[in-house]
Amino acid sequence: MSNIIRESHIMKIHYLTALVAVGFVIIHIMIRFTHGSFANSLEFESVIANYKSIPYAIVLEAMLILISVHGFNGLRIILLELKQGNAYENAVTYGCLAAMIALIAYGSRTIIMASMGMVEA
Repeated sequence: MSNIIRESHIMKIHYLTALVAVGFVIIHIMIRFTHGSFANSLEFESVIANYKSIPYAIVLEAMLILISVHGFNGLRIILLELKQGNAYENAVTYGCLAAMIALIAYGSRTIIMASMGMVEA
């Protein structure tokens, strides 16, 4: 994969996802504090109500994708610094990519189920 995309481009994606994720986390925290007390915003009914808000569900989905891409790319970078070799580098890259896709798929499933009211207490 790193043959297809240059490492410098991957690092630019890494930095960009960090900056944009910080913006979305700030939005997320602001929403948490504008809905009464922070403790009340963590109650089950309040959390489910947030998922039913389409704009907020989009913010959650964007955070999920950005933080997953950033986190698994960071893990990939750390693992590539430990050892070199084409086979190892490809295994790490594709392994991190597969794990990232799995996490995003599972998280997206959760967001969709909660927004459709398929989750009960």
